[in-house]
Amino acid sequence: MDDFPLALTFGDVLLRPHLSTVRSRREISLVTLFSKNIELNNPIVASNMDTVCEANMAIEMARNGGIGVLHRFLSVEDQVAMVKQVKRAESHVVSEPFCCPPWWTVARVRKAKEELACVCGSFLVTDRQDKNMSGVGEVLLGIVTTRDLLFSSEFDRVEKIMTPRSRLVTASPNITMQEAKGLLLSRRLEKMPLVDCEFRLRGLITSKDIVLKEQRPFASLDRQGQLLVAAAIGVKEGYLHRAKALANAGCDALVIDIAHGHSTLGIEATKTIKDAIPDIDIVAGNVATDEGVRALVDAGADAIKVGVGPGSICITRDVTGCGVPQLTALLECVEEADLQGVPIIADGGIRKSGDITKAIAAGASTVMLGSMLSGTDEAPGDTITRNGRKVKVIRGMAGFGASVGKSIREQGDDGGARPGKRKRDPDPFDLVPEGVEAIVPAKGPVASVIRDLIGGLKSGISYCGETSLTSLRGKKNFVRMTAAGRQESSHHDVQVM
Repeated sequence: MDDFPLALTFGDVLLRPHLSTVRSRREISLVTLFSKNIELNNPIVASNMDTVCEANMAIEMARNGGIGVLHRFLSVEDQVAMVKQVKRAESHVVSEPFCCPPWWTVARVRKAKEELACVCGSFLVTDRQDKNMSGVGEVLLGIVTTRDLLFSSEFDRVEKIMTPRSRLVTASPNITMQEAKGLLLSRRLEKMPLVDCEFRLRGLITSKDIVLKEQRPFASLDRQGQLLVAAAIGVKEGYLHRAKALANAGCDALVIDIAHGHSTLGIEATKTIKDAIPDIDIVAGNVATDEGVRALVDAGADAIKVGVGPGSICITRDVTGCGVPQLTALLECVEEADLQGVPIIADGGIRKSGDITKAIAAGASTVMLGSMLSGTDEAPGDTITRNGRKVKVIRGMAGFGASVGKSIREQGDDGGARPGKRKRDPDPFDLVPEGVEAIVPAKGPVASVIRDLIGGLKSGISYCGETSLTSLRGKKNFVRMTAAGRQESSHHDVQVM
């Protein structure tokens, strides 16, 4: 037994305090790397779980400086649509605004708005559009807004109710953001189409996007000013098709979703995707050893997810008897990742904001959160009342319910059966759950949860005598504590109100 090494997790240690020169938490920078080529303004990543991250969560995560990973337990088309929804949420310039032809009826426009899940408030009117309802490059004829639709008959044609181009204020595609802001303000405009000298549509600038950028200067944006978003993919049949479709939709990073990333399946998938789509960052995992990190980096990974079994709804360690407590796993994996120049994502085991500070001090660049973000308004699922409390459901993606859902989708019961595949019900005896289904309290807007986590992290950085996340990363100034120390570290000897 003496040969067995001791492995620790976040609750086993504390960080030693040091002299702080920070006068205000506003001075502390949380800029960090999600992957080799993607920078975030805070280290919080929404987990790719179907009860945590879909489009609404990904939008709010990016607006607040982090990033969301869209889960893969849905059809390729639906996941691609979510990527596009995030990318359309805001931008310096809307490069492909939604358009409609002048002969559409009001009823058809209203139906299109419903199909687009309210991401579109107005349609530009052009003489032709492509299959994605984009009319870029075509002649602009006018604009139809929600206000135009209010009192119009279902049978009215768009050309009758639209604001014609002769009354529109337009601008050149080369206009600067400052010039556009001045023009929108002076003319009291909400939207301004960009057209060339032949009045062909080249884009759209909205006052909403400009206001959002001023209100949230720390949003995670790509070079076009669009919100960053990542998406999960599997390693079984069809994963490369999904990866290419997501990349073509504008996804910024692909996250390989496999519980045991240090496997032939995980390594081969990483290499195959990197060879096929070299320009997109690949996040691979999950691993818990330095050998796992080395294998995935050699295969082409741009970031590594660390964590085998630490999640609140994960029972992998109970079911398989395998895993490494998260702090020890991080310390070992970070040592190898730093040699390779690849960021580490601490996936799981985070219960409080102080655990984020410890994960960063251990060498992680970001932390992936599931249960801490579930229960928020933006998390998928309905809020229900149980025993007088409002709650939402969270489930592990290796749990029975999620596995059955995935099996049904792969058999085509969602309408996407692969050619030559026979539909059949999943055999419950083929499924070995490694996750559970549970409930968490309803928490309100995710922005308030992120704010509290960031506040705790900034205080932790200050207590450690550092001024930024980057300077704290990898300090490893830990002390171990006993059970009595853990009890002392939380509230005690009082009745909490």
